[in-house]
Amino acid sequence: MAGRNYYDVTEWHVGNPYEDIGAVINSILCDVKSRQSETDAEEGGKPGAVIYIPSGDYHLRTQVLIDISYLKIMGSGHGFTSSSIRFNVPEDEWKDLHELWPGGSRILVDIPPREGAGEEARAAFFVKREGSPRISSVEFENFCIDGLHFEDDGTGEPNPENTYVNGKTGIYVAGAQDSFRINGMGFIYLEHALTIYHADALSIHDNFIAECGNCIELRGWGQASKVTENLIGAGYKGYSIYAQNFGGLLVSSNNVFPRGKSSVHFENVARSTVTGNRFHSFYPGMLVLEGNCAENLVSSNHFYRSREPWPPMRMHDNGLDDRYGLAYISGNHNTVTANHFSEIIDKEYITPAGEKPVIIRIAAGQDNYVCANHIVALTEEAEESKEAQDSCYSAQVEAMLSTSRAEEIRVTAVLVEPESTHNTVLDTGTEAQCELDKKANAFRALPGFEL
Repeated sequence: MAGRNYYDVTEWHVGNPYEDIGAVINSILCDVKSRQSETDAEEGGKPGAVIYIPSGDYHLRTQVLIDISYLKIMGSGHGFTSSSIRFNVPEDEWKDLHELWPGGSRILVDIPPREGAGEEARAAFFVKREGSPRISSVEFENFCIDGLHFEDDGTGEPNPENTYVNGKTGIYVAGAQDSFRINGMGFIYLEHALTIYHADALSIHDNFIAECGNCIELRGWGQASKVTENLIGAGYKGYSIYAQNFGGLLVSSNNVFPRGKSSVHFENVARSTVTGNRFHSFYPGMLVLEGNCAENLVSSNHFYRSREPWPPMRMHDNGLDDRYGLAYISGNHNTVTANHFSEIIDKEYITPAGEKPVIIRIAAGQDNYVCANHIVALTEEAEESKEAQDSCYSAQVEAMLSTSRAEEIRVTAVLVEPESTHNTVLDTGTEAQCELDKKANAFRALPGFEL
């Protein structure tokens, strides 16, 4: 027996979920609030509810407004499939594709634009409650939120589906909250997948968040949260994982795909950990610690930089040149240790031409500790197959696995700017590969090889 607080959107008596699931869920939430009005009934009173979305396609034309705690919205499959690959296949070939759209329990975001509306106006799910206590324990699990199409942004991109711009957001949390969970979800073709303000004890775990302009944005401030075991890939304009004014954030065991303008971007983040992740990027600035980032640990990650292999996307970049650094550090007492950096790029694609790419750049702050990082810097010059030219998937796999013709390239392993002092740099590059004031910083070089 499901119980009074379990709702199936296809069985609810108000509205048509296939035409506007937003109106249906809002009606269900009104029912929950009308039945759960007492705050203390036999040491209970407001247990919340579960809203179930069976497998199927559901248009959302009315924004869902969530202002109750203990709510779980769940489906029967995250339903992700690449829309970008399909939109870059000639339309006359679509008839031969097994499927054209994401599936599972799929919500199609059809909220129209409104003149002068705020950034939250086109969010599928808008979460906000004033007063005390903070809204708590809202969960999203195992369904797909699909923004459907990107739009012409006036930049000259020949295919509007490659702009990563449409003003749509999957989940927008506007105020302070506690113990939210986003698990097993699929997000695709949204300008912003997750925008969350003032998070406390937030768990973003085991989601597929890709082909979105921005994937995870933790804004305002927050503490004691985690981003773990997700598959993530933002667009060239946006963030894969972004956190602002955060303390105690754990970013672990994520696989971050290329094209995001950064893999991890921290702004004024303290005492947080980035560990055990695999990062792949087509641009510099993979890891950015900006502003006053302090006492963060970056350890045991794999950073892989390569050139965009797929012709439809080669015209784009994130606006940074190779002197910026794969890892950019600004702040105090941060630790960067035991990471593997692979800079694999043909010499003719290094910018500015003739410059040495920078791997780790300490731009500002003091007392940062860089130790025992392994740097591989090669140019591949691999021959590209016809299949790879035609297929995004084949192109990226072929680029990753082609190593037989690799040649070494010259890099700056660690660059410490004059503004940054009292740093310790150990065993991360040879004497010739590191640029720093050895009177203002502690330094121990890797031994070189006699040729």
